[in-house]
Amino acid sequence: MRVLVKLGGRVARDSVDLVLTRHAAGDEVVVVHGAGPQITAELRARGIEARFVDGRRFTDAAAMAVVRGASIAVGAELSGALGARARHLVGDEIGLEAVRAPELGFVGIPVPCRPAAIEEALDSACIPVVTPLAVGPLNVNADEAATALAAGLEAESLLFVTDVAGVYLGGAVLTRLHADHATELLDAGAFEGGIVPKLLAAVQAARLGLKAEIGETAVVA
Repeated sequence: MRVLVKLGGRVARDSVDLVLTRHAAGDEVVVVHGAGPQITAELRARGIEARFVDGRRFTDAAAMAVVRGASIAVGAELSGALGARARHLVGDEIGLEAVRAPELGFVGIPVPCRPAAIEEALDSACIPVVTPLAVGPLNVNADEAATALAAGLEAESLLFVTDVAGVYLGGAVLTRLHADHATELLDAGAFEGGIVPKLLAAVQAARLGLKAEIGETAVVA
């Protein structure tokens, strides 16, 4: 099975066993990682304000340099933790595609693509660890990048690993959420913060026919 695993920046280093277990079981595992906390911390250290629009980070030229540096550092650290089978790939260097959203500065909306470097890593029984930057370079949301790559690579499963148990509604974690219901809830403003782009990405993945999970919550079409 080809599996796309998206690791949030807060949990990337702690999710090594999950990735290695899936790989050892015979799955083709592609990892896309976030770096939100690390980027925000570095921006703060440099006196650059962190701004978000609908869950996406507004990125001017100064912020883009920070985003790229911090993201690559997280990817390198994660690859080192995964060991010799990991192959760190930087999105804008391997042809990760996105449509620029100029109102957000140097930000792109990822589109499905199938970078040759990822396929070559999988053919060598390696674990591609993809830093989500698009050609430009452009900052892209890691959840959206994971969905676009999962579609382009024809993965069968997309797993979002985060620092929460799943999608909460009414104080409880949902085990199953239909994509149409998720969209209704999102339109009604039932969620806010980082879960919004994650859920939007999972909904898109489910409608593309992928098995999509956010922690313990399965999002189905």
